[in-house]
Amino acid sequence: MDMRTPLGKVRGLGSAKEGTEHFWRQRLTAVANVPLLIFFVFFVARYAGAPHADLVAALSNPFVAVIMGLVVTSALVHMRIGMQVIIEDYVHAEGAKIALLMLNTFFAILVGGLCLFAILKIAFAG
Repeated sequence: MDMRTPLGKVRGLGSAKEGTEHFWRQRLTAVANVPLLIFFVFFVARYAGAPHADLVAALSNPFVAVIMGLVVTSALVHMRIGMQVIIEDYVHAEGAKIALLMLNTFFAILVGGLCLFAILKIAFAG
């Protein structure tokens, strides 16, 4: 029989003090994604089927290259946080949870690095 008080039973098992930060970061990236993704959709619609040289010329514009970099960064941060919440909520085995959280972070970094490299390569070569 456990003689501890209810407070003693939960002490040390409470909040990690990160939930609010994740919540606000998720909301911030969601708000940032609205204008960024609108720009991205219009850009894709404008250059769909356009010659390669036109697309390279458009991405060589510093404003467009910076906005595309922000699109990639904001979308990937938003995706990583969302997947982290899903993994934390639905994966109950600690080892699998840690492995999936690490893979989630590595995936976001890999995709972000490749996308940013492609944007920079086009922007500076064009």
